[in-house]
Amino acid sequence: MQTPSATIPHLIAAGFHALSDPLRISVLELLRKRELCVCDLCDALGVNQSKLSFHLKTLKEAGLVNSRQEGRWIYYSLNLSQFSVLEEYLADFSHNSVISSARSCCD
Repeated sequence: MQTPSATIPHLIAAGFHALSDPLRISVLELLRKRELCVCDLCDALGVNQSKLSFHLKTLKEAGLVNSRQEGRWIYYSLNLSQFSVLEEYLADFSHNSVISSARSCCD
């Protein structure tokens, strides 16, 4: 069983993987405005539901989107807390702007 601290690298990697596809970025941009159902996302993006389902699954596994079912429709929204995790991860790099030189390994 993974400890919570062991899952952080997995969530960060999954988050950046999910952000690596232009269609998934387009989904996130649409969800920035409001919660949307799958049919609205398909219409807005001009893709069929099976293709979109694959990408929504990736976004959901990365924790970037939430879903809820209402009747036969599934509605998606952003999970802002996961975006904060990725943002904090990147911010740590800018806070450590001075990187020490490597010490000699051949001594």
